[in-house]
Amino acid sequence: MSTPVTALDLPPVSPLPEQTQKYFDICNEKLGMVPNVLTAHAFDIDKLNAFTGLYNNLMLADSGLTKLEREMIAVVVSSINKCFYCLTAHGAAVRQLSGDPKLGEMLIMNYRVADVTPKQRAMLDFAEKITIASHKIEDNDRKILRDHGFSDRDIWDIANVAAFFNMSNRVASAVDMRPNDEYHAQFR
Repeated sequence: MSTPVTALDLPPVSPLPEQTQKYFDICNEKLGMVPNVLTAHAFDIDKLNAFTGLYNNLMLADSGLTKLEREMIAVVVSSINKCFYCLTAHGAAVRQLSGDPKLGEMLIMNYRVADVTPKQRAMLDFAEKITIASHKIEDNDRKILRDHGFSDRDIWDIANVAAFFNMSNRVASAVDMRPNDEYHAQFR
């Protein structure tokens, strides 16, 4: 018997709408699986579409941040929040995009020991502050990012990626969302 995706009894809509099934088929083709976070949302197609729309916009659309940097933010935020699902899934993405299996582990354990650029370190410090004490962010925090070469649009993207994962981490933890087993061994 397979492990449930969450601790809740919310089975996916059956059959899935054609567009959703097409999306899941693309995931299977490209990733070799449908990420459990998508399966978890599939009980309500409107919620699934809202989640995937925002995720795809933040993580895959054009940005001054690289895909790796956005994944690094996801891992650092998820590490602070101790989100098992996101640490597993996005740790694998960091390993894949960086080609460095140690980087994902360092970001999970303590991002301060990771071999990142000073610019990336400033970005991760900002993401940490958003996660721990967003109400304490001041002009100087944004100035530090600008001094490292981030544009105001980049700062917007850093804030939105960090905020998205703070929300996602809380949902995943609250419903005991489980990552696909495949993530654990990927890109090591």
